[in-house]
Amino acid sequence: MRASLAAIAALLALSAPAIASAAPAKSIEPSIETMKRLVKELSSDAYEGRAPGTAGEDKTLALLAAEFGRLGLKPGNKGSWFQDVPLVEINAKNVSALSFTGGKAAVTAAYGPEMVIGTYRTTQQHVAIKDSPVLFVGYGINAPEKGWNDYAGLDVKGKTVVILVNDPDYETQGLTGPFNGRAMTYYGRWTYKYEEAARQGAAAAIIVHDTVPAAYGWNVVQSSWTGAQHVADSADGNAGQSEAIGWIQKDKAAALFASAGLDLDAQMAAAKKPGFRAVPLTGVVANVSFDNDLRKHSSKNVVALLPGKTHPDEYVLYSAHWDHLGHCEAAPDGDDICNGAVDNATGTAALVALAQANVKAGPTDRSQVFLAVTGEESGLLGSDYYGRNPVFPFSKTVGGVNMDALSVAGLARNVVVIGKGKSQLDAYLDRALAAQGRVATLEPTPEKGYYYRSDHFSFAKHGLPMLYFEGGEDLVKGGTAAGMAAAEDYTEHRYHGPKDEYDPNWDWTGVLADLKLYYSVGRDLATTTDWPNWVDGDEFRAIRDKDRAGK
Repeated sequence: MRASLAAIAALLALSAPAIASAAPAKSIEPSIETMKRLVKELSSDAYEGRAPGTAGEDKTLALLAAEFGRLGLKPGNKGSWFQDVPLVEINAKNVSALSFTGGKAAVTAAYGPEMVIGTYRTTQQHVAIKDSPVLFVGYGINAPEKGWNDYAGLDVKGKTVVILVNDPDYETQGLTGPFNGRAMTYYGRWTYKYEEAARQGAAAAIIVHDTVPAAYGWNVVQSSWTGAQHVADSADGNAGQSEAIGWIQKDKAAALFASAGLDLDAQMAAAKKPGFRAVPLTGVVANVSFDNDLRKHSSKNVVALLPGKTHPDEYVLYSAHWDHLGHCEAAPDGDDICNGAVDNATGTAALVALAQANVKAGPTDRSQVFLAVTGEESGLLGSDYYGRNPVFPFSKTVGGVNMDALSVAGLARNVVVIGKGKSQLDAYLDRALAAQGRVATLEPTPEKGYYYRSDHFSFAKHGLPMLYFEGGEDLVKGGTAAGMAAAEDYTEHRYHGPKDEYDPNWDWTGVLADLKLYYSVGRDLATTTDWPNWVDGDEFRAIRDKDRAGK
């Protein structure tokens, strides 16, 4: 049974570091003028949406290196500001419709408005799924520790699997259930669905889009999955991946199931129950084809170092992703640049503003690393690469904070901690919040799986404690209703779309308050002698313990 909030609080009180050895953070206020200047610049059309491997990347890298250099930071990677991240750009062309035949009636889904398709294979110039038998594999989860296997008894080699997004128990109101109830696990993320389908040998894996469990509308899927895609390069060209991966609109999936004499809603309900077994769509086969323009290139993480004065070989990490979607599905007015002002020019600018504040405050005992990563929008590619190839060993990295899409809705009474209760870093944040008279709250929408959707996850899975929080929704002006309305408006009208643009009328009071929290937490970590850890029993605790023990 999942621990109660009271039990978690009691556990943290016992296990949290006292932080007694940390000197109070100097009262240096991060510059909002720096934030405004850099967010406006990074999200301008001149940067073309900051897609990896484009002129927008070149401009972004040059700007960040210049900013960090001007502040007096050191190039962090053996004298270079950059860490190469090998990627392959894949641009699907001549995409056919996704057709299903052999049932009561043919079902066809058009590329873009009704389905999206692509591949992780980085050497395959032509993909053709021909007469591939179709199976419904529920949530596509194979979790032996939970006694759950949607692929039990199946051989899906050469076949197309249709998969539901999120976890089987996402509709549960509480946080109890085989997959933590309402709180999404990694099994619920679309990245896992494709990984498991590939492990099972599926030729194609198609996820059914449903707005509530996906946590975003079809517009986000369409803008994110069409145009140039970026995939991590590998020696074998990702040959072990499924040949085709994609999404399909729910109404088209319903028509597909009806063609096989099945009811989609009934099958979705069955898939939520333990013991579910995959269902073949008898007689139905899938067909789709497309060509790929392939271009290998090396994108870059930016690594800036502020050396410590007494323990320079111990590191505190600040991270944010600099990339966005580049040119994307055009808005009705013809604007086809996804500028990514909030997501994540704000976080990128915050790295510079925090570095600036720390330089003004003077050096800390431990070194501070400011890491701007690439490829987050393509599946955390830059942070994943750093996680597997850390410039500074994780055994010598104390912990850190990740910043992604700072809230410009105004000052809130709270912050929302993604993964609250997982690590002893919560104590550092609580102390900083208390100084502001604000509080940390649990995620209001844990079913959206934000813990697995930003770069901190790439470091956490290697054992490094990372703190990630978002601007709260209990706004000083308007309360929770106003905060929720602002969040919903952004998700519906700007998130991953061309209208995520800089607005001179933004309210920066919340950004400043949150920047002070990042500054305080980071500076405390850089002046204490403590080594905060994950709480006992957390999924990442054993990895951290082994790493710190030199094992």
